[in-house]
Amino acid sequence: MDILETVSDIELHEIANADAYIAIVAPENTLMAADIPAERLSARQRALREPHAPFLSDEKPWVGCYYPTMAAAQDAGMPLRSFEDFLYGAVLIDWEELRGKMEGIAERFDAASQVRIVGPETDLTFSLEGREGKVDALGANMPGGEIFYSPVEDSAEGVISYSEYPACYLGHEVGGVRFRFEGGTIVDASAESDEEFLIGTLDVDEGARRLGEFGIGCNPGIQRHMRNTLFDEKMEGTIHLAIGTGFPQLGGLNRSSVHWDMVKELRNGGRIELDGKVVQENGAWQL
Repeated sequence: MDILETVSDIELHEIANADAYIAIVAPENTLMAADIPAERLSARQRALREPHAPFLSDEKPWVGCYYPTMAAAQDAGMPLRSFEDFLYGAVLIDWEELRGKMEGIAERFDAASQVRIVGPETDLTFSLEGREGKVDALGANMPGGEIFYSPVEDSAEGVISYSEYPACYLGHEVGGVRFRFEGGTIVDASAESDEEFLIGTLDVDEGARRLGEFGIGCNPGIQRHMRNTLFDEKMEGTIHLAIGTGFPQLGGLNRSSVHWDMVKELRNGGRIELDGKVVQENGAWQL
């Protein structure tokens, strides 16, 4: 474990002297880490957190994108050619038009205090008081298409059930995740599959049981879950909440070696309320 928590001098030098970070992800096997315990995966993540801080806080530019491979296509349940069409369709859209729509949505959330997410087995509230969001319209990740915030750390109250899609993280697919929050902290957690990995990740450090991100999917080119968070978190008509570290450039104070995005479907019986007023229902905006 000591080795996992140590970054070599040559790797530290490489990271510190990089002017930009470009990640082209082309997996041959997306489940290579599926048998590695949560504490070992998190130890490596924790060791890299500080060296990568300039990129995570947007002090240095970065960009990441998938290259269409058979492994990624299999995860999505598609032939390779169909996955290629999907990937390019999610990237090659009118970003200026989408940016304008997203900025209008962000203005509404920036002006609000309390967010409430309601859906099947879900009724969760949290605060965005004093926090501003970021519009990602092809600014870093490719594809873009989300608005995201760091919620006030002690504000989450209620329950959320991720019954529609598995929560994918570090080669694991955890099905049927359910959380109960009190005072911003997850006080009860369960899953229908791979629960040991879920609980192990929550126990990695204190910050892993708090929210680091609230995101709103807005990309019209993404309409189905792909078992790939880079795409799934931008799926139009969904929201995602990440447990773990927040974004300091957005006012986030939570720190953790974990940042695990989990996608919640709202197009079938879900809604978002801002300060008691419904602003989205069944995935359709009512602004």
